[in-house]
Amino acid sequence: MRWALVKVCVAVTTMVVVAFAVPLGLVIKEMARDRAFSNAERQAAAIAPALSITTDRDELERVVASAGSDDGIAVHIPAGDGTKAADIGRRRAAAEDIETTRRLGRASTTEVPGGSALLQPTALSSGAIAVVEVYVPESDVSNGVGTAWAVLAGVGIALIVGSVAVADRLGVRMVQPAQRLVEGAHELGEGKLGARVREEGPTELRLAAAAFNSMADQVVQLLANERELAADLSHRLRTPLTVLRLNAASLGEGPAAEQTRTAVAQLEREVDTIIRTAREAKPQTVAAGPGAGCDAAEVVRERMEFWSALAEDEGRKWRVAGIDRPVRIPVARADLAAALDALLGNVFRHTAEGTAFAVDVHNGEDAVIVLVSDAGPGIADPDAAMARGRGSGSDGSTGLGLDIVRRLAESTGGDVRIGSSVLGGTEVRIWFQLDGRAPVRRGHRGSVRRRRSGRLVSTFNRPRSLP
Repeated sequence: MRWALVKVCVAVTTMVVVAFAVPLGLVIKEMARDRAFSNAERQAAAIAPALSITTDRDELERVVASAGSDDGIAVHIPAGDGTKAADIGRRRAAAEDIETTRRLGRASTTEVPGGSALLQPTALSSGAIAVVEVYVPESDVSNGVGTAWAVLAGVGIALIVGSVAVADRLGVRMVQPAQRLVEGAHELGEGKLGARVREEGPTELRLAAAAFNSMADQVVQLLANERELAADLSHRLRTPLTVLRLNAASLGEGPAAEQTRTAVAQLEREVDTIIRTAREAKPQTVAAGPGAGCDAAEVVRERMEFWSALAEDEGRKWRVAGIDRPVRIPVARADLAAALDALLGNVFRHTAEGTAFAVDVHNGEDAVIVLVSDAGPGIADPDAAMARGRGSGSDGSTGLGLDIVRRLAESTGGDVRIGSSVLGGTEVRIWFQLDGRAPVRRGHRGSVRRRRSGRLVSTFNRPRSLP
């Protein structure tokens, strides 16, 4: 496209230059010729008064000498009564041309060696017709024509070069965005989901780039949603799997019990494989739309009702605080439930039986804090635990649980911190921003500056069966 545009501009500019320069050059040539012959006519006219007064050769030679230069003027006097024909000055024109001019009685020009001659008839006092010959060299006829043509050629070449430069710049402005669009499409086709195109260039190319970027965003979002759905659904299976594993552990000895424990372990490995596969590409979280949200206190009560039965079977003490009044947060109910199940599932999975845990909800003016703490051994490296993809270790953790919690908090502008709890183990603090602003850096490793602490209500487990 770039070279095609340059060729078109060169062709159009060349046609314009030729259309104007050629006629203008011919006009300049004709003007130079007219100027040269006009000067010759003036020289011939300067001899006419003397010829009308006298035909004396000596007088006429003085007049010719004073009017002409470089022997360029000649006077041809015809023979009269008692006089012979006389030629004053150097004659260059043929005798036939001189006689023709004398007979016709009008000026004419004729070609002579080295240029042209102007033949001007003039009446003498005797009534005869003399002919004044003025020599016009070729150099006078073409004087200044070459320079004018050179100037015209230079201007034409400059116009063509300028049009090439302008066309090239316009071509670059059009071609580069198109090339970037092609490269972005190739990169997206090769699986580089971060490929985007700058929206610049002509209007049509900007619209095409905007449409490409929108399409790429939709592709990334669809793939992310698909992976997240697979990962989240697989991780939510961890909750019933944890219950099955703990129930299987209480079956005692025997072939049936051993087979049940083996099947549960195999199922856990398969779920872990699904989770790790779904996490190969980092998904994106879509924030809840306007009006979305849930009552965190209600969700905590619901999930604690489920986990409390399992805690009773393992002899764990637990408490919940801050759920005596509604606490609205801008996240979906199912997402908050999944995050709580992930954290509480980690407590049951990675701490010994009988380890106490607690869930606290703190409602502030611009944020809501949910604390999940336990009395277990704690986490040696909180940064590694929060790093996505680094959670797989000897304990069989996939690291997706904390990542689900982190993404949920960050969708509101909040964050997640891991630190030491007052129970002596791990404390996971989830900060939900209520106004959608970026989170303010707070404390170190999970320390929280509470605006308004909730009233802690200790509730000890009562015997019940698992649902």
